[in-house]
Amino acid sequence: MFSIRIATVLAVCCLLSSGMVAAQTATERRTKMGKTIMQNADGKLGALAPANLNKHRPAAPFNLTGTWFVDLSEGFGRFRFGPPYPEFIGQAKLDFEEGQRAAAEKRPYRDAIGQCFPAGIPMLMTRVWPIAMVQLPTVVYMVSNFNNGFRQIFLDGRQYSDPSQVIFTYNGESIGHFEGDTLVVNTRYIETYNHFIDAGIPISEQFRVQERMRMLEKGEILEIEYVMTDPVNWVGEWHNKKQWLRVDTTDIGEVECLPDLNDNLPSTQAGQKGLSR
Repeated sequence: MFSIRIATVLAVCCLLSSGMVAAQTATERRTKMGKTIMQNADGKLGALAPANLNKHRPAAPFNLTGTWFVDLSEGFGRFRFGPPYPEFIGQAKLDFEEGQRAAAEKRPYRDAIGQCFPAGIPMLMTRVWPIAMVQLPTVVYMVSNFNNGFRQIFLDGRQYSDPSQVIFTYNGESIGHFEGDTLVVNTRYIETYNHFIDAGIPISEQFRVQERMRMLEKGEILEIEYVMTDPVNWVGEWHNKKQWLRVDTTDIGEVECLPDLNDNLPSTQAGQKGLSR
């Protein structure tokens, strides 16, 4: 019996000396891991933290949870954000004109999406694929069936990230609040590299998007009014309004963009090169 106890003590000592016994509590373990765990810079609660979810808030006037498909009943081209277009300036004016010529000649132009770059906001929202939305008291999550593009709209009253520390992304940082029966979403910090609207229209780091979301027909239609500004590339505000239809008979699957597969699509720049070989 004594020998068994000695063996047990020795085994525990070996584990302790080798570091195999972790800290006892979750708090101690998180502290031990330190910066290995990515955390909000200012220590604010995450959108899914129970303490954040359980805060008392006024009830939202509607819930976006569901699967939606952009309304193309008036024509396939309705996925675009123009015409009408704003007055483009500088390089954007030249790029827009070249894009119009390319469209008339039925040739690809600035086909970044066909090269597996993210569609980015606002184009992600009107890809010809369904988009799933899940609304919680603190956040709205969106996942598109187009390459599983991801968005999150924070509803918990937080401020924007420090611009000196934020990482620009293709769908930016979106913060929303309700004004009556309208969800107003403002987005900034949007990545510009190979990020275009419609036929190759560029954006700058000053690009801002406001979406005003309303539910119509007892939740069967989602309407979003877009107000986009970019003083580097166009004058004033670029307005557009679109609708999405609730679709209860579909789900979102996993989709990956593979460049070698796009080489076989004539509608992409890579595919056009293949046809000329």
